Amino acid sequence: QVQLVESGGGLVQAGGSLRLSCAASGRTTSSYAMAWFRQAPGKEREFVAGIHWSGNIPSYADSVKGRFAISRDNAKNTVYLQMNSLKPEDTAVYYCAASRRANVPLFSYEYNYWGQGTQVTVSS
Repeated sequence: QVQLVESGGGLVQAGGSLRLSCAASGRTTSSYAMAWFRQAPGKEREFVAGIHWSGNIPSYADSVKGRFAISRDNAKNTVYLQMNSLKPEDTAVYYCAASRRANVPLFSYEYNYWGQGTQVTVSS
């Protein structure tokens, strides 16, 4: 089993930055693809960014390309999401997820483990 715990969410003004962290425990996630999803009120959960188990080959949703950066530290069993130039439409609960697949899946059903989520609110 893998437990994922997100942190780093909060309230920020438009144009600001936040860094989310996702700490894994229970077993190593170094061979798992890791990703961040988000869900805004009344909307479906959507893929934001993902990263291959090697730390290479990041993937991003078009809406966050050039503003967000995903990274991982396998020694610390932690994945990060650096969010810059935040917009009000980035407001959502952000979830960390782990998949046993080698490549980064884009759909939530392909992920085996989920964190409890962290709220990100961007004010205009």
